[in-house]
Amino acid sequence: MNRNEALHTADLTGATWRKSHESNGNQACVEVTEVHNLGTVLGMAVRDSKAPHRAQLRCPTESWNAFCAFVATDGL
Repeated sequence: MNRNEALHTADLTGATWRKSHESNGNQACVEVTEVHNLGTVLGMAVRDSKAPHRAQLRCPTESWNAFCAFVATDGL
């Protein structure tokens, strides 16, 4: 199994999801968690906090870091 397959098939049962500290308890936000395989962080998973049972968006660590850098520099 390659890294991308492992990222998208990893079992997230029991994962620790966290919300942005900017959410201030608001339910209209997303939650994120790291996706691991054998102790290696493969990427991040993002889900809707109002519908945690639905599918998550998963992306490799490099893509997540690029997204966070873009948001931080462009103030989104």
